Amino acid sequence: MAIIKPFKGLRPPQEIVEELACLPYDVMNSAEAAKMAEGKAKSLLRITKAEIECPDVEDTHSETVYNKAVENLNAFQTKGWLAQDDVAKYYIYAQTMNGLTQYGIVGAAACADYENGIIKKHELTRPEKEEDRMVLTRYLNANIEPVFFAYKAVAEIDEIVSLIVKSKTADYDFTAEDGFGHHFWTVDETATNDKLEQLFEEKVPFTYVADGHHRTAAAALIGAEKTGQNPNHTGAESYNFFMAVHFPDNQLQIIDYNRTVTDLNGLSDVDFLAELSKGFDVENMGADIFKPASLHEFSLYLAGSWYKLTAKEGTFDDNDPIGILDVTILSSQVLEPILDIKDLRTSKRIDFVGGIRGLGELQRRVDSGEMKAAFALYPVSMEQLINIADSGNIMPPKTTWFEPKLRSGLVIHKLD
Repeated sequence: MAIIKPFKGLRPPQEIVEELACLPYDVMNSAEAAKMAEGKAKSLLRITKAEIECPDVEDTHSETVYNKAVENLNAFQTKGWLAQDDVAKYYIYAQTMNGLTQYGIVGAAACADYENGIIKKHELTRPEKEEDRMVLTRYLNANIEPVFFAYKAVAEIDEIVSLIVKSKTADYDFTAEDGFGHHFWTVDETATNDKLEQLFEEKVPFTYVADGHHRTAAAALIGAEKTGQNPNHTGAESYNFFMAVHFPDNQLQIIDYNRTVTDLNGLSDVDFLAELSKGFDVENMGADIFKPASLHEFSLYLAGSWYKLTAKEGTFDDNDPIGILDVTILSSQVLEPILDIKDLRTSKRIDFVGGIRGLGELQRRVDSGEMKAAFALYPVSMEQLINIADSGNIMPPKTTWFEPKLRSGLVIHKLD
């Protein structure tokens, strides 16, 4: 069963939380981070993307950048921009997008659960990205940003969360510049914290990494590293845990993750459509944006027209957790055999566009000449994600896109 503990969070005062909180480090480059932090002395980006304060340093992973992050974390605490709670507790973090709100519980997940498969993953990680987050965590001695976990919904946990959010005013409540709402409550009652811990231990057999595989892997590596360095290790130390927001699966929605390609591998538009017709029923839908409405249905935008592509029977396997995925069908029927794009992680001929940008972004990139064609996919379901993780399989690259992204800075987990 999952071990998820309360912890003494390091948090900003209410009056500065909106300035301090920021998007996670991996959804922006350094130039974008610098622009986002402009005029915001208290932005956590000055810690998570500390290279924005080191203009003369070319290597964003240099010791100078990591030291600047430590300096800024210390300064934020000295100035009172971050202060640690006196007692360990859980926190409730809710996000609102398009009128829908999802409620997660912020708690300290166990590194041991990651090692023994209680925390389940569905993506491969890249060692260089693990290393970067591990080094930053080592320097800061803190989980500066949370990871995004899911668990199979438990009615008793939902009831506790509902009671808290209805009975007390949120500690933080703001709408970010992207229009998404962020709401945050502390769970102050000892009995409630104890009950939540008990329910996790008794009712939640597994948790699932939804977003943040690299940060999760890095946290587990740091936990193992600190364990080896401590001759008096007991297993109860803070470094044995890392910060995660745990959302019930029935409140989450995965957004489509679409593809654009630079060329048709030497084929004309007509020949390309002819090749597609071998594995798909192809229907010209005209110039208006067409969005897939069901599993195994795709949209193609090519030369000013939208096409509906419906995968033919025999091109997919609905009894296989990977074979059922539309990203698998697209790769096996189009990208590999027709376009000769075999490695999604390294090919320069393909790019990926999160569905949050809308299908208009696909059309724009093709119409501009930047890309030759675009494919829109029906989004993966939470049920599919959990089935894949439970079966020990790994999703193809760039399969899931979760929104809203967790804001960093609402709470931090220190490792000492």
